[in-house]
Amino acid sequence: MSKRDVFEYALLRVVPRVERGECFNAGVLVYCRARSYVAARTYLDEAKLKALDPRADVAGVRAALRAVEGVCGGGEGAGQAAGDDAGRRFRWLIAPRSTVVQPGPVHTGLTHDPAAETERLLDLLVR
Repeated sequence: MSKRDVFEYALLRVVPRVERGECFNAGVLVYCRARSYVAARTYLDEAKLKALDPRADVAGVRAALRAVEGVCGGGEGAGQAAGDDAGRRFRWLIAPRSTVVQPGPVHTGLTHDPAAETERLLDLLVR
């Protein structure tokens, strides 16, 4: 059996009205240092969003989630983080912020395949 590597992950939460503190999971952010891997996968449940805030900006929330995926991908899609390594991009994305899309606490685990782990966590914790 192949070696398992340590990985870190954080959920991406949508907080439609920050002052109310209500939220739901809309993505997962995964980082594996040993493989220089960082990725985010998102899934926005519009019904949940509208239940918490009928006037929510769905397009704006989708854009914020896509921006996280872009930073993970590096290159031009990462904006100011384009030249940063995977670890720096992950650390920047998990920094607390008071916006509609917020990172949750960081958790750790072991995996053979960080990309498969990203999909597994999305299915388990978001969808």
